[in-house]
Amino acid sequence: MTCRFCNAELDAPFLDLGMHPSANRLLNKGLLDQINSGPLVEPRTALRLQVCSNCWLVQLSEFTQPDEIFTDEYVYFSSYAKSWVEHARQYVDTVRKRFGLDSRSWVVEVASNDGYLLQHFIENGIPCTGVDPAGNAATEAEARGVETIVDFFSLGFATKLVEQRGKADLVLGNNVLAHVPTINDFVAGLHQLLKPSGVVTMEFPHLARLVELTQFDTIYDEHYFYFSLMAVQKIFLHHGLDVFDVEQLSTHGGSLRIFAKHVDNEDLSVSENVAAITAIEKSLGIDQLATYTALQQRSDAIRTEFKAFIGRAQAEGKSIAAFGAAAKGNTFLNYCVVGHDSIKLVADDTPIKQGRFLPGSHIPIVPEQELRELQPDYVVILPWNFREEIAGKLSYIREWDGKFVTCIPQVEIW
Repeated sequence: MTCRFCNAELDAPFLDLGMHPSANRLLNKGLLDQINSGPLVEPRTALRLQVCSNCWLVQLSEFTQPDEIFTDEYVYFSSYAKSWVEHARQYVDTVRKRFGLDSRSWVVEVASNDGYLLQHFIENGIPCTGVDPAGNAATEAEARGVETIVDFFSLGFATKLVEQRGKADLVLGNNVLAHVPTINDFVAGLHQLLKPSGVVTMEFPHLARLVELTQFDTIYDEHYFYFSLMAVQKIFLHHGLDVFDVEQLSTHGGSLRIFAKHVDNEDLSVSENVAAITAIEKSLGIDQLATYTALQQRSDAIRTEFKAFIGRAQAEGKSIAAFGAAAKGNTFLNYCVVGHDSIKLVADDTPIKQGRFLPGSHIPIVPEQELRELQPDYVVILPWNFREEIAGKLSYIREWDGKFVTCIPQVEIW
């Protein structure tokens, strides 16, 4: 297999999590009955990572096509995480001031979801447009007053948009760069849409944190790539965009926010942050094959530890529930081969998820009230990146001596 960016031959797979169902393809009762009775087989894809030692881009060995994932039944809505909405508000406030955005500007967000971010530009009187392939999320965005085009972003799409509307002052995308298998076409589209004086910002989970903290559950079918700053710089520069600044963020277990400009834009100087984070990556061995080969053993050890916890709890007659029907939770549960016989339910605040079942594990997704009624001895927080927010929300489990469990970077009962 060759690299999807530079076409060099990929090195051998370094992490194999086995066969997994699509992480956000939740099951309704009818589908679950068909799976259990035999006529229907739940589709699965191998979650296997390889790295290109030419450009250091980490990628899935095989993948599901985006149009099979991002449909009108897409179940991830950003606005249900209050801390994420606040993160978006702070971002808008920062870039608005830093780059002088006002009523004469135009902002385009790629993968704008339900308008969680662009709504803050509207509040500040800044024209903006969202682009998202999931029609149901776009409908939610429109209800917030966010103009949204239902489509996949690409070079062809960007070319047509420029013909119709001109070029954008700011093009942004949060947690979308990893979701695009045709990475060259996507970044070329960013270049095409951006004004000569404009700025691109992209946020994505940092590969260095995945490797350092064994965040294997962030690997799922929607994430085709796992980025270091070194790899992103090469990809963007190949398409005429220069990364001039970068910030480390705590979101999603550790992310990067990059700032890019046209290579011939000399008005924006390159920050020292770029060299500093590149040095951190090199110190962690992101450009060394040996760094990746250790990840399998560490992932296996976490699985063994979690299954041992499940075994002890069951032997003691303790009940276990979970919170957050998150994609990363589905990777974790399916890798550990843990299902509804071990975890009774998973509570989630997103209405579209309630009444369905997690893929693979078939754990029922319920409103939070049912967790209160069950009064489990343990609550596993599957989206551990929101552990503090969730623990605060569910602090009442202490009333019956309930305990929380998180599993990354190690199993912790608290």
